[in-house]
Amino acid sequence: MRLFKISLLIFALLTCLALSVVTYQDEQRVALLKTDLVEISKIKYGIFNVDEWKEIVTDIIINKVKEFELDGDNKEKLRERISIFLKSTIQSLEQTYYESRSKSIKGLIQGSVANVTNIFGAMEENIPEITEQVILFIEDERNKDIILNKIDYYADSTFSEMDYTDFDVIIDHYKQKDKYATIQYLKEEINRLDRISYQNALIILMITVSLAIYLLFSYNISALEFTILTLVSLNLLALGLLLPMIDIDARISSMSFTLMGSYIDFKDQVLYFKSKSILQVVQLMLTQKELSMIGVGILVLSFSVLFPLSKLIASIVYLYNKKLRTNSFLNFLVFKTGKWSMADVMVIAIFMAYIGFSGIISEQLNQIEGIARNVDIVTTNKSDLQAGFYLFTAFVVLSLLVSHKLLYRFSKDK
Repeated sequence: MRLFKISLLIFALLTCLALSVVTYQDEQRVALLKTDLVEISKIKYGIFNVDEWKEIVTDIIINKVKEFELDGDNKEKLRERISIFLKSTIQSLEQTYYESRSKSIKGLIQGSVANVTNIFGAMEENIPEITEQVILFIEDERNKDIILNKIDYYADSTFSEMDYTDFDVIIDHYKQKDKYATIQYLKEEINRLDRISYQNALIILMITVSLAIYLLFSYNISALEFTILTLVSLNLLALGLLLPMIDIDARISSMSFTLMGSYIDFKDQVLYFKSKSILQVVQLMLTQKELSMIGVGILVLSFSVLFPLSKLIASIVYLYNKKLRTNSFLNFLVFKTGKWSMADVMVIAIFMAYIGFSGIISEQLNQIEGIARNVDIVTTNKSDLQAGFYLFTAFVVLSLLVSHKLLYRFSKDK
């Protein structure tokens, strides 16, 4: 019976190890894909991109010019407006002409001639004919081509100082035709890998729960069984430290409005994104120049890495070295560092940080929606706890149970 139990425990350990390797590799791949997806989805390449707006406005104007047709009421209204404009222009020209000529004898003579010949009156009489010529000019398709060519010229002459180096590298790397095809490809690949990682992590957690139940209802646990359970805990600790714990993701999921009668819609504009594991956070803090940040990094490293790791190693030594079981320092590491390591507090702190970040981001995004006028903005807070959080939590629970059972098992030797 004991051999059967040990065989099951070894199988559970090997399964966890195999799934952990696959999960870590998949998560590394997902991290790279997410980084690239976030980069090309940033708002600087969308709503805040001059080149994007240049293309949108140019297309709208070109389409409006192509669609422009004079018929019925439109032609009559245009004819009336052109006539009013021409009459106003001629009258203004006449007034300016006579005022400028009144300042000299020569000018007075020229003004008198113009008055006698009624040149401005003749111009007003020709307004209907001029109006028809203007309308014919507008209706001529060749003149539309001239306008379109001018629009293309001005559009090509407009450029931004946007650095597209990273953007172009990503597009070329995934061999997609444009930004939108690349985004679609990355989303599909991330979703595929996430499904696999979720299944693997779920299996690891189910095994951990099974082992925890086994610990609770077992009273005569051998040193080998304790060793296997400790190695499972070590595996969970490694995953919890290496895999991302939180994704902080704020974005404008949709921003739509009407411009010159055309519908404009921007989707998935990333405002902010961060995804870090505990070790990445520690590395970030330790590389800062501020002493306060370095101090916090050392504390996080000690409480979330060094103490738990020391406890697991000390547990193995305690199991197989009877002479050292009376050593006070070893006993402290095995039975007391569960409280000192504050692993449970670490998990709760991360969870509370997640809630806090989530609340702050949601509030700021709601303010963006409230500020907008005549623009439909839908903001999204996609912040989410990741596999690292749940696996680190599993380590905390399993390691505490192992310590408790170890203390109970060897209480007579203490």
